[in-house]
Amino acid sequence: MATELLQIDPPQLTFTFELKKQSSCLVHLINNNSSHHVAFKVKTTSPKKYCVRPTVGIVKPHGTCDFTVTMQAQRTAPPDLHCKDKFLVQSAVVPKGTTEDEISSDLFVKDSGRLVDEKKLRVVLINSPSSPVNGDLKQDPPSQMLPSLTAEKGMEAAQDMEEDGADKGTFPSTRSVEKVGDMKQVNDAVNLSFATKDSEELKSRLSIMDAKLREAEGTIMKLNEERRRNIREKDLLKQELEMLKKKIKMKRAQEGFPLLFVCVVSIVSMAVGYYIHP
Repeated sequence: MATELLQIDPPQLTFTFELKKQSSCLVHLINNNSSHHVAFKVKTTSPKKYCVRPTVGIVKPHGTCDFTVTMQAQRTAPPDLHCKDKFLVQSAVVPKGTTEDEISSDLFVKDSGRLVDEKKLRVVLINSPSSPVNGDLKQDPPSQMLPSLTAEKGMEAAQDMEEDGADKGTFPSTRSVEKVGDMKQVNDAVNLSFATKDSEELKSRLSIMDAKLREAEGTIMKLNEERRRNIREKDLLKQELEMLKKKIKMKRAQEGFPLLFVCVVSIVSMAVGYYIHP
C-alpha cells in the first residue's frame, strides 16, 4: 500500500562478519503519524540463524521503538560474503490501549480492513578488518592459530631442507637448522604463555574460593555466637523462673502463719478458761 506507517532506519541490515563470532544490528522504527498507534512484527527467512529482540511491539504517535537483530556465530563464510537472507517488518494501525500480548498474525492481514504495511529488509555482510575471510575458510582465534602456524612453518622448513639435501647430495645448511630451532623456540614461548595464562586464571579462581570460604567461616562464627547467646538467655530465664516460684511459696507460707497462730491461741485460751472456771 502507498501509506508508510513506520519509517525504518537503516533500510537494510548490515552485519560485520567474523567467523565464530556474533554480530548485531540495531534498527529504529519511527512513527511520524500524529494520531495512529502502530503495531509491528518482525519475521525472517532464517529464524535459526538470527535472534530478534523484541519481535513485536507498539509505536505511539510521533514515537520510536528499536529492535536488535543478532546473527549467530557462523563456522563458514558464504562465497563472496553474499547473503540471501531477508527480513519482513509488518506494521498495522491498532486502537489506543492495545498491548503487546494482543498482537497476533491476524492484525497484519491486508483484507481485514486495517491499514497494513510490509517492508522487506535485505541482509548485507561486510568483512571484519581484523580477520579477512575467503569463501568457506575457517578461522581460529589468534591464540590458537599461532602454534599451528609456527608448527606448519617448521614442517615446511624441514621439507625444504630435505629437498635441498636430496637435490645437492649434502646435509642441510646451518642456516636452515637455525630456522627450525627458532620455530621450536617460538612454539615453546607460546606454550609457556598459555601455561602462564592458565596459572593466573587458576590463582584467580583460588582467591575467589578463599574469599568465599572466609565469608562462610565468618557466618558460621556469627551463628555459633548467636547460639551461645540464646543458651545463656535461656538459662537466665530458667533461674528467674525458679526464683519466682520460691518467692510465691514463701509468700503463701507467710500468709498461712497468722491463721495458724490464731487457731492455736484460741485453743490454748479455751483450755485455760476451762481449767480456771470448771
